[in-house]
Amino acid sequence: MTEEPTPERAAPSAAKPTRRLDARSLRGLAHPLRMSIFELLRLDGPATATLLSERLGENTGTISWHLRHLAEHGFIEEETGRGTKRERWWRTVNVTNVLNTADFRDDPDARGAVSVFTHELLRQHFDRVTHYLGEEWGDEWRDAGTLSQWRDLRMTPDQLRALNEELAAVIGRHLPAPDAESAPDALPVVVQLQSFPRREHGSP
Repeated sequence: MTEEPTPERAAPSAAKPTRRLDARSLRGLAHPLRMSIFELLRLDGPATATLLSERLGENTGTISWHLRHLAEHGFIEEETGRGTKRERWWRTVNVTNVLNTADFRDDPDARGAVSVFTHELLRQHFDRVTHYLGEEWGDEWRDAGTLSQWRDLRMTPDQLRALNEELAAVIGRHLPAPDAESAPDALPVVVQLQSFPRREHGSP
């Protein structure tokens, strides 16, 4: 599990404490604008309501309201010692949020929040890819990145689970230590993994 909740089970990062989202905390996050705010704070670090409003094209008052809502539900916190009473800086809480949609299968009141969250999360994943494709990159980065797909796998649920855990372990070995210095030519990298069964046409 990385720093963002995912719709299904994943291996938690050993570097951070984990929090399993319940129905209340899920509702606190499952809103398109709140998820966009949370996404920017996770990817680009602390920001003020003014900076976020410029990035997202929303007025500062609306952004401030959603920031307080995210803080109330434990997703972000004020960065103390920075800013003023009029202009506060916000950062994500140093915790890995774990979401397992199976927790809500028997909770009809939570289904709407689960649906909003999963659809918005997939939109964010899609937007990251389209932004990358629309940007200019040198050959060294174009040759290093990949958009790959494998369609010839046939697996049982246990085999698919084992595959996901093994892939997560590989990514985990490449995560830098919190105090590690980045190489001069290093840039932030996003790894998106999507694996799921496909129902065959004509199958019962």
